[in-house]
Amino acid sequence: MPLQFRRLALVSLLLPLIACSASAETPDQVKAAFQSKFPQHTVSSVQASPVAGLFEVVVKMKQGNREQFSVVYTDGKVDHLITGDLIDTKTRSSLTEDRLAELNKVKVDWAKLPLDKAIKEVRGNGSRKLVVFSDPDCPFCKKLERESLANLKDVTVYTFLYPLAQLHPDAPRKSRQIWCSKDRAAAWTGFVRDGKALSGSDKCATPLAEIAALGEQLGISGTPALIFPNGELVPGAIPLAEIEKHFAAK
Repeated sequence: MPLQFRRLALVSLLLPLIACSASAETPDQVKAAFQSKFPQHTVSSVQASPVAGLFEVVVKMKQGNREQFSVVYTDGKVDHLITGDLIDTKTRSSLTEDRLAELNKVKVDWAKLPLDKAIKEVRGNGSRKLVVFSDPDCPFCKKLERESLANLKDVTVYTFLYPLAQLHPDAPRKSRQIWCSKDRAAAWTGFVRDGKALSGSDKCATPLAEIAALGEQLGISGTPALIFPNGELVPGAIPLAEIEKHFAAK
């Protein structure tokens, strides 16, 4: 059974029990009980969920140098916890995913990004701006480049080389090779979009350490990660249509 449906089945089994014993506890009481039972976790907020007797507990964590939030659900006495997605059966959407997206939305100050340390590619009139943190050996980065970015029009793409050595041990060397190339944009797009082999030296000064520090500061733990002019940070190899929607957002 797929994970999402296993979670849904778990929620379906527990909800009658919760609904039949609707809690009289308040969010403050639930928070106190949760913190008493799980003192190692920091509770950011507690509120009633859309399901009677079930509370949403937002737990605060650290991701890099910024705060990250997760969501669990509990009964009023914190005797049982539910982890996973709470599904709205009318819309077939995950209320949990929507809530996490709201809680963990990152706004980046575009003016403070060191664009001079990025590979710059201008397409058409270049009027739209996009920043991408990317790893040359990341398959999802290549998917984003080939299926989405290659088809964008009138855009300037700034690519920060962000090799994740723990996943792709050769990515730092390739990143240096790309940065040391005479035409960085051509070396980058040739490699990730067209599969052309890299050549040339990797012995030059690079901004990789500074970019790594910037990515950690922003809490970027995976690639690709896109930053739009409104400061919105969006992870993943999102499709072209979704990129256009983010450009249209204010």
